[in-house]
Amino acid sequence: MKDQKQNMGKILKWIWRKIVNIFAIRRIDWFILKKFLGTYLMATILMLAVISMFDVTEKLDAFLSAPFSETIFDYFVSFLPYFALMLSPLFVFISVIFFTTKLAGNSEIIAILSSGISFRRLLRPYMIGAAIIAALTFVMSNYLIPPTNQRRINYTNKYVKNKSVTTGLDIQLMASPGVVCYIGRFENDTKTGYRFSLDKFNGKQLVSRMTAQTVVYDSTRMYHWTARDYMIRDFDGKRERIKSGAKLDTIIPIEPRDFLISVNDQETMTTPQINEYVEKQKMRGVANIKGFEIEREKRYASTAAAFILTLIGMSLSAKKSKGGMGLNIGIGLALSFSYILFSTVTSSFAINGLTSPFIAMQIPNVVYLIIGLYLYHRASKF
Repeated sequence: MKDQKQNMGKILKWIWRKIVNIFAIRRIDWFILKKFLGTYLMATILMLAVISMFDVTEKLDAFLSAPFSETIFDYFVSFLPYFALMLSPLFVFISVIFFTTKLAGNSEIIAILSSGISFRRLLRPYMIGAAIIAALTFVMSNYLIPPTNQRRINYTNKYVKNKSVTTGLDIQLMASPGVVCYIGRFENDTKTGYRFSLDKFNGKQLVSRMTAQTVVYDSTRMYHWTARDYMIRDFDGKRERIKSGAKLDTIIPIEPRDFLISVNDQETMTTPQINEYVEKQKMRGVANIKGFEIEREKRYASTAAAFILTLIGMSLSAKKSKGGMGLNIGIGLALSFSYILFSTVTSSFAINGLTSPFIAMQIPNVVYLIIGLYLYHRASKF
């Protein structure tokens, strides 16, 4: 019995040492990790500075006419994180290639591998760095950045170009199961709808119909509408009861944002809000929700892209090349821009109904993962 306990203790100690060896971060890991994250941060700052300069040049008239405080706190405080997330795959790729090419050029990669560290083991700090960036990207893109985008979009609508949808025509949607709402025209500036009707069905049978000349939405109270010059007709077999009046306060479970969908609305919602909105709109039979589904899948795909592009960048630049750093950075820029372009192209597949948003946004990741595995297999042999 005592021998069995001792053997079990040795086995547990051996397993623990293996776990420590797998997850332990050694000095070489800290060295590469600091290089990775430091270069990523520097590349992000430099690129955002360049992007901001071009943006100021393009929108100079708007910036001069708008209050300075609004330009800084409503626009740039949201603009910079927004573009940092959008171009994060580019920054990851550039930073990995930049510092790895420098290490390879100084023969430090060869020295590390000559000390007995395998190429696979060398990849670990890169993946740890990618995991940190991916986690930060996930939290910011899904939860933190969308609420700030509302201020940026409001600023551009007010001072640059108004892209918000303020009028809707021939709006028809399902307010709740068996209840169909129709608005001939809706003006968002006054929250007023014209030629309103609300039909209630029991199965396929119409049981009630409400019409009104106008309906006004009360923004201070959710789902609260005021109907003016209304008429309600209730059907009970061959009998019909009619009620009419000048004004009626009622609850209708719809709001203007359910049918007035602007180009950038999906960017202002957190992922849980998008999930709730998409399910609600599907129930109501609203068709133009592809942009919201694509935005949701894009956020998940960009998280995985950090690992894939790190793998490609490290495998591509770990070997000392005759072209030096310039050649590797050139190849890295071409691949990273092609990844962003490829993502834009595949998103149109979902918009046109050729694929689902999930497949459309994962196609670039699958293609570039195959490229990364090939480059890793080739690089690990030197």
